[in-house]
Amino acid sequence: MGARIDRVVTSGIFSLDGEDFDVDNNVWIIGDDDQVVVVDAAHDHEKILAGIDGRRVKAIVCTHGHNDHINAAGALSDETGAPILLHPDDQMLWEVEYPHRRFDDTLTDGLALTVGNHTIDVIHTPGHSPGGCCLNLASDGVLFSGDTLFNGGPGATGRSFSSYELIVESIRKRLFTLPGATLVHTGHGDSTTIAAEAANLSE
Repeated sequence: MGARIDRVVTSGIFSLDGEDFDVDNNVWIIGDDDQVVVVDAAHDHEKILAGIDGRRVKAIVCTHGHNDHINAAGALSDETGAPILLHPDDQMLWEVEYPHRRFDDTLTDGLALTVGNHTIDVIHTPGHSPGGCCLNLASDGVLFSGDTLFNGGPGATGRSFSSYELIVESIRKRLFTLPGATLVHTGHGDSTTIAAEAANLSE
């Protein structure tokens, strides 16, 4: 039986390099009817709690450290007792939002997270940020891409700590090796597939 995947959309402000932007974020809740992993706790922990619907939260996983993907993680962790996981290369971004609090554990390339009978593999995909990661639920053919890959192309670069060349390398070497039918659930906007984005990013 496949994993239960729920999406909660929250709205708030993304701040970087002295600029603020209104954004809608996809918060993904992965698991079964008993326990979940929350991906990118953004803006509104109470709305996320409603989506969790009383299930046990095993972990709050941050695909990267931009404030709009972590700014509800602290409150959600306080409410649920779940640890917050982030790749250490994004610690400097984390500290902007949480100067007096450290995340609880580190994401590393190849780390396998378990929730219920499901395994989620961490893929380090730097470029949008140094510690950017994607989460691969291979058994279901689903990838959670954070802000690395969107419907229409790579995530944004051109700001602090980002690199277009690096994000394209990450996508081509780490994501486009996945089956073309893999469903890609993004950090913002509509979902897509690996095949569709491979065509969009063809040379």
